[in-house]
Parts: sequence; structure tokens; C-alpha cells
Amino acid sequence: MYDCILVPTDGSPEVERALEYGFDLARSHEATVRVLYVVNAASYGGLPMETAWEGISDALRDEGRDAVERARQLAPEDVDVETRVREGSPNRVIVEESKTEDCDLIVMGTHGRGGIDRLLLGSVTERVVRRAPVPVLTVHVDPQEDDRPDAVPADSTEQPVTGVDSADRAQPD
Repeated sequence: MYDCILVPTDGSPEVERALEYGFDLARSHEATVRVLYVVNAASYGGLPMETAWEGISDALRDEGRDAVERARQLAPEDVDVETRVREGSPNRVIVEESKTEDCDLIVMGTHGRGGIDRLLLGSVTERVVRRAPVPVLTVHVDPQEDDRPDAVPADSTEQPVTGVDSADRAQPD
């Protein structure tokens, strides 16, 4: 079903969760994962002209190379991974990459912003969902989700309680 899965990364630890989904799907479908980092040069357009663009550009590209290398290190040995660092508008580059590389699926992290944050910051993921020629799997990567009282660590040995178990306990003896 899938031969090429595109997983954009911004290098943040939270996006590793989206990478894990991409790797799992790739393993199940014997697909290649293409990890993409987009250097968003437009976000630095407001810097003073005397700022050395070459230095900034090099630093951003280095950050991108570090991000895709980290993704490669996280990949299971049995999953083929290709990496790429490109410049441009993230949502446009992601959609373009999915077309030019014949990707069958895009797996992206989403921070779940709402309200004024979403209005002001926009959402790369939302724009990709609207423009992509292939399905987009969004993975909620908000680190605050792990702080919820009902969150269970992935390595927990406790068994989850099902609705039936809860109903049984609620019945009077």
C-alpha cells in the first residue's frame, strides 16, 4: 500500500513521536521513510540587513542536518531511511516533496494549538492537509499531553482497565 512515507521534522524531540509512527508504518509495508527538514528562511526576513545571511543560513542548514541525522539514528535497522534538507516555505516544500518523490503518505506531528495561537502562528500541518495530493496522518505531539493525570507511560507494566472492568466494580455486591 505504501512505498514511500514522507515524515517532515523540525528537529524537536516532540516530533520523534511522528517519526515512530512513520517507522512503524514503513516496517509494516516495507516502505522507505523520507525524512525532510525545511529551512524556513522567511522567518528570518525581519533581521537587520547587516546581519550576515550566510552565517544564519549555514546555522539553519546545520540544524537541519542534525535533525535528519537524529531521525536516521532513531530508525530501526530494518527500515530504509532517506534524508533531505531543503529551503523554502515549509508547507509548500512538504507538498512539493510528496509530489516529486512519489510519496504515498505524509506523517506529520501537530501541536494542537487553538484559538489565538493558531490564528497568529498558523499551522503548517493544516496547510499540508489541505494541499497534499496524498493522505496525511497527523500525530499529536504536544508534550503537555504527557503531564495529564490519566497519561500512562509507554513502559508502564500496569494493565489498562477496560470499561467492562469498571462497570463490574461499580455493581453493588
